[in-house]
Amino acid sequence: MDSAFSYGSTVTGKGFLGRRKDVNILSNLIAQRENVALISGPKGGKNSLIQQVFLQMRMDKKVFDAVEVDLRDVRDRVTFLRRLGDAVIRQYATTPGEFRDIISTQLGGTHFIFDQRSFSEDGCVLSLNWDPDEKDTRAILTLPYTLSRIRERRLIVILREFQNLRFTDDWEKLFKLMEDIIKEQRSFLEEPQFSYIFTGSQLNAMKDLFEHWRWFHRLCEVHYPSPIEENEITEYVIRGFLAGGKVVDREMLKGAITLMRGNLHYINHFFAICDHLSKGYIMEPILIEALENLISIHEPRFEATVYDLTNYQVSLLRAITDGHTKFSSAEVIRRYGLNSSANVKRLKDALAKKEIIAFDDSDEPSFIDPLFEYWVKKYFFRQKLDI
Repeated sequence: MDSAFSYGSTVTGKGFLGRRKDVNILSNLIAQRENVALISGPKGGKNSLIQQVFLQMRMDKKVFDAVEVDLRDVRDRVTFLRRLGDAVIRQYATTPGEFRDIISTQLGGTHFIFDQRSFSEDGCVLSLNWDPDEKDTRAILTLPYTLSRIRERRLIVILREFQNLRFTDDWEKLFKLMEDIIKEQRSFLEEPQFSYIFTGSQLNAMKDLFEHWRWFHRLCEVHYPSPIEENEITEYVIRGFLAGGKVVDREMLKGAITLMRGNLHYINHFFAICDHLSKGYIMEPILIEALENLISIHEPRFEATVYDLTNYQVSLLRAITDGHTKFSSAEVIRRYGLNSSANVKRLKDALAKKEIIAFDDSDEPSFIDPLFEYWVKKYFFRQKLDI
């Protein structure tokens, strides 16, 4: 029997939980043709939020097309340009003849071509007959604006894991050209029919791009998904168990929900395990066994994370788990062997770069992954914790 708790796919409609204000804000921004950067840690509900926004826009009778460009494996500019161009062209064409027509009319004079053999072998619409230059880059970045204007239909491109473009050669020049094109398109008398949604699961990397280095400043609205109320999650879990004829005590849920800090991916996975292990009333031993199962699934990833740390980095991590925040104080440096305040800064930067710890505007640390935080405290540093 299927569980009421879905954790492996995007959720919309009745299954979408909380964040109604986020949906309204993002719907309005996108309807106004604004670019949006949607930032949260891994499995933070970004995809579900975007799809719920699109659902709301369709319910509001807004007409648009949306395509996603997956950048998880992109490490060079050529791959990015071909993947972006391919996704946009496929939105407006379906046959080889139509692909060839768009490329010849809209990318004429560039090194991009339609090659029938390459298309037959790997399915790629765009091929290159020479190394791409800046003119080629500009042509691809302008293409979604041009095609959406010609078709007089809104187009939204989701650039998934956008922070990975930092690994491409001369990524600063690429970002600068993207900024210039956005500005140019906004200067036309006719409003753009196109906008980006930049998403990324590397919280610190995305914050650096959009807030520290201020890329796309005033060209993009930065949005962080809001936390979901504990009471709303509790009611959702109770309804899920009731749908399967099972009962759980409300107070027993609080510990698990608090531990996972409202991360619906972990919450749904955890309670799906509980659902599988139980037949009627959900007792405390079921919760404990489910948490152990959930930990065992993610433990190899957690172990790989800590084994990649230096001794100094582990020491700072221990100080954080012990509740310290003034890491440059003489007492903390001496107690945890952090060497010096200059070394503390390097260690903080390293833990942030590894996407383990985030520091807020007051320099207060927090673990990005709530389940990893629990594992580090209980299984790595052997602190006494309850669910």
